[in-house]
Amino acid sequence: MDRLIVTGGRRLEGRVTASGAKNAALPILASTLLGAGECVISNVPAVRDVGTMLELLKVLGVSVTREAGRVTVDSTAVRSVEAPYDLVKTMRAGVLVLGPLLARCGEAAVSLPGGCAIGPRPVDWHVDGLRRLGAAVSLEHGCIRARTAGLTGAPVAFRMPTVTGTENVMMAACLARGTTVLTNAACEPEVVDLADFLIARGAKIDGAGSARVVIEGVPALRGAAHEVIPDRVETGTYLCAGAMTGGRVEVDRCRPGHLEAALSALRGAGAEVTAAARSVTVAAPRRLRAVDVATAPYPGFPTDLQAPMMALLCLAEGTSVITESVFEGRWLHVPELRRLGAAVTVDGARAVVKGCDGLSGAPVMASDLRAGAGLLLAGLAASGETALARIYHMERGYERIEEKLRGLGAVIRRERGRA
Repeated sequence: MDRLIVTGGRRLEGRVTASGAKNAALPILASTLLGAGECVISNVPAVRDVGTMLELLKVLGVSVTREAGRVTVDSTAVRSVEAPYDLVKTMRAGVLVLGPLLARCGEAAVSLPGGCAIGPRPVDWHVDGLRRLGAAVSLEHGCIRARTAGLTGAPVAFRMPTVTGTENVMMAACLARGTTVLTNAACEPEVVDLADFLIARGAKIDGAGSARVVIEGVPALRGAAHEVIPDRVETGTYLCAGAMTGGRVEVDRCRPGHLEAALSALRGAGAEVTAAARSVTVAAPRRLRAVDVATAPYPGFPTDLQAPMMALLCLAEGTSVITESVFEGRWLHVPELRRLGAAVTVDGARAVVKGCDGLSGAPVMASDLRAGAGLLLAGLAASGETALARIYHMERGYERIEEKLRGLGAVIRRERGRA
């Protein structure tokens, strides 16, 4: 396995461009299964999860053409309704083909998904919602099997806001007879981006981005073109990197309005944050100050930025408390941060971070996508060399992260794994 060797202690400075949002591209690509016709999706990030989704679409019989930043999908012919384990085991978003296949073909078989080891993320909310629309769903031998003679709109109330659950049921409801009303729906920008694409294809959706979404079913969807929104998590990651190294970093082609909670936390830590229409700049003193952070569904502080923010707070003056209210057990990066000299203790859903004067490089290992980003940022600020292993986790969600960081002045090299 490859690893990254980071020589820390450099102040990051310059401009970096945000890529398309992985968490928007994946459901949009899955939704191409809902109808015939050519769909052209631009600003698609070149990350592993996107590659896996495209391979899954090909297995299902879909025509896929990929070029730089653009994917053309023609789902006129869907020859299979089964998403195999070998593809979805590394990517939780594989479950997003369940709703579209069921609505389009009347049946679907999707292996239970894998992804990051960050605590339980059950698919029962997806299953419950599809059952409300009239599907017969069973879990057999690690596989979700669903059948229907035709979905019918119905009220679907989620017990908690769930992004992929909202997306899956919303996609299925587009082809259901009658009206579906989702309550306690997820409000994330990625849900809105999916809805915008579906509307461009002829779907009737109202209220996306709020807790109440109304979908009026239509007989079929057509092809359309769409540009994926910028990645707000990637944007926040580079802002944290600039701030914790005492630098000045501008992230271009982003949407600052999608990051208000994170920008507020950075300001609270003493960074100067300047937001424009499509860019945001952070400038920070050599030493930031402690600030408390609690993750929450959008528009709250993103759980996907918890690890990068923790890395930043490890070097802040004072004691910070991070509360993780979205994913149980999302603390696997903590023991690795301690190897770098961080003072972090975890008690249930709370982590207490005592800022230290400096971190020192050491071998560390990524346990999941966002943990890897947090450890990479810590290595950028640490003295000496940090060797980050299992970087394939990061490559699932960050496009050319080492290249982009080098453009800001980071000293990073890739060490190829031995066979």
